[in-house]
Amino acid sequence: MRCSWIYTGEDGRSHFADLDIPLSPRGYGEQSEEVPSSGVIFRVTPVGGLYDFHSAPHRQFVVTLSGLAEIECGDGTKRRFGPGDIMLADDTTGQGHITREIEGPRRSLFIPLPTDLDPNQWRV
Repeated sequence: MRCSWIYTGEDGRSHFADLDIPLSPRGYGEQSEEVPSSGVIFRVTPVGGLYDFHSAPHRQFVVTLSGLAEIECGDGTKRRFGPGDIMLADDTTGQGHITREIEGPRRSLFIPLPTDLDPNQWRV
């Protein structure tokens, strides 16, 4: 399953990388191995919203349920996230990223992850 990873590089800026979380046949369909988490946060943000440069408060999956957001990294690259898109927000230090709400309201889930999780295991 594809996931965009936003992380802090050695230059102190955020960057994107692509992850592919492996799935295996299991009963009905396919699924990944369990990824530990500490809970789920539900969020609704208005269309037209802008959250200027900020770092993720902690490592977390962000799953867009509805709406559309554009994320801009510190290196200037931009990606858009719509329904079903998954991002691993991992730029907890440095300059951070900008979030723009393009269509909305945007509904999303934030799933906090442990600090010892190594996203490189899924790097494409």
